[in-house]
Amino acid sequence: MLLSLATTQGAIAPPVRTFARRSNLPLLPNQLWQIHSGVVRTLTWTEAGEVVTLGLWGPGDVLGIPLSSADPLQAECVTEVVARSLQPQDWPQVTDALLRHARQTEELLSMVRSGPVQATLIQVLNWLAQRFGNEHDHGRRIALRITHQELADLVGSTRVTVTKLLSTLERQGFIHRHQRQIVVRPDRTPFWHYEI
Repeated sequence: MLLSLATTQGAIAPPVRTFARRSNLPLLPNQLWQIHSGVVRTLTWTEAGEVVTLGLWGPGDVLGIPLSSADPLQAECVTEVVARSLQPQDWPQVTDALLRHARQTEELLSMVRSGPVQATLIQVLNWLAQRFGNEHDHGRRIALRITHQELADLVGSTRVTVTKLLSTLERQGFIHRHQRQIVVRPDRTPFWHYEI
């Protein structure tokens, strides 16, 4: 449930802000962000400096420090994002979004722990196509311009490995590229086996 952009019973609606692609949402200890449009990637990094993607969040989703134990935590806009700042008194109004946050975190964790990198990548591509995709002539187009490095961070691999695996999946006809975006062909064999 998105909080209404209008005021309710004389209460002032929390401010809505627009963030440019690749900018960061400011994160504060007692604040959540509810996304109205766009996609945000939450991430942290290891002591060795390796980036770990914690989630991808879209319209209706809620994110912020109170929902994460990761330290440090960063929220990077994958696309242009319109989001509303939520203070603690607003949180009861977004219970459904908070539950979705927990379920999505669990889904991503189970995918990353699914075995070989190729199996993980296939699951993540299918998940991205379902979550952030739209119908296309040849399947489901992931409506994000996600880089090979961002995919690698998401599946816990290297950019080189992900690039090679994407090329292999494309050669085998399981995916194809359309205007710098990936089209997943769920009717083709590995995606049928790895549906979430």
